[in-house]
Amino acid sequence: MRHWILLWTMAVLTGCATRPVQRYAWVTGLKPEKAEYYRELHAHPWPGVVRMIKECNIRNYSIYLKEIDGRLYLFSYLEYTGRDFDADMAKMAADPETQRWWKETDPCQIPLPDAAAKGKIWSDAEEVFHLP
Repeated sequence: MRHWILLWTMAVLTGCATRPVQRYAWVTGLKPEKAEYYRELHAHPWPGVVRMIKECNIRNYSIYLKEIDGRLYLFSYLEYTGRDFDADMAKMAADPETQRWWKETDPCQIPLPDAAAKGKIWSDAEEVFHLP
């Protein structure tokens, strides 16, 4: 019995207690004349920005590019492993290097109408299927 109590205590104290990963996805447009610059930025992301993404409990983060009817769209997917998504996103938004990064990337993008109405760049996407 002591063995199980010790294992449970260790799991809780080390953060090994399982909690579900939260998945997020977004979509936005991409200006054709900025597509190459956007690709270049993401081919060599700034180390401080990458560090901040990881510090904010984001894992398995990807951005995809797709042309549909002659228009370019970006699809973003990530997995969040933290405990407070809003707080971690506020931390990221307050980071000076991330702010500088966004000053480079935001002008490349074309918000969809629902995001633009909220003053945002990326539109939330609804998960309709997940196979763990």
